[in-house]
Amino acid sequence: MILVFGRTGQVATELQRQGEVSALGRDEADLANPDACAEAIRDRHPRIVINAAAYTAVDRAEEEEALATTINGVAPAAMAQACAAIGAPLVHISTDYVFDGTGTRPWTAEAPTAPINAYGRSKLAGEEGIRAAGGLHAILRTSWVFSAHGANFVKTMLRLGAERERLTIVADQIGGPTSAAAIARACLAVGEGLLQYPGKTGTYHFSSAPDVSWADFARAGLSTAVADIPTSDYPTPAARPLNSRLDTTSFTRAFNLGRPDWQADLDEVLKEVTT
Repeated sequence: MILVFGRTGQVATELQRQGEVSALGRDEADLANPDACAEAIRDRHPRIVINAAAYTAVDRAEEEEALATTINGVAPAAMAQACAAIGAPLVHISTDYVFDGTGTRPWTAEAPTAPINAYGRSKLAGEEGIRAAGGLHAILRTSWVFSAHGANFVKTMLRLGAERERLTIVADQIGGPTSAAAIARACLAVGEGLLQYPGKTGTYHFSSAPDVSWADFARAGLSTAVADIPTSDYPTPAARPLNSRLDTTSFTRAFNLGRPDWQADLDEVLKEVTT
């Protein structure tokens, strides 16, 4: 059995579409209660665990860092300890926000981390806790998740595009928009891969190609006019990294999966949203 945390989230929704999984929601395993998450694993004894749950309110995390750290840091560590005890691999979704966003080169999985906001710090804490548990695991850092469900950039842009004749969108943040469907496929492949080849335990980057700005990503899915603005013109409580490019070379080498084409995935999402 494949056990998934975060039942109603974007990636977990796609996991339930793509594979035979048992998905737990907050009512069954609230990540604000890490012990309950560990108990859920011990009680069910799954083959593979995928943590697709997280505190993702980046701006609100500036005021709720303790809660974000419990959900994104302490709970994944508790999951990892429970997984290690039963020999099950843990596939954990992390983020490009563990980096400071400087420079223009894609971040390798081995690059030094330096998060610039509370959300990034909380996610980094989760990574560190998982590694410390010493069990089979794959930490999968990804970026700019989108799908036909949940709250995400694509759905926000479609709503705003229907209300306005022109949108202003930041053009100096660069990254790889990645569909929840692609991430779900990767998680399933990685989980099975870890069972067959435990030596593949580690931290990986997975994102779609090509890297683009938020403004150009919006243009790809909207007929509404889009005007470029710098991040400095759109202040938010939490700082955002400008460079979210991820080097996926080690992931491709380990699991024989290349970078998906986000345009093809975006077309599928737009088709689902508009029909």
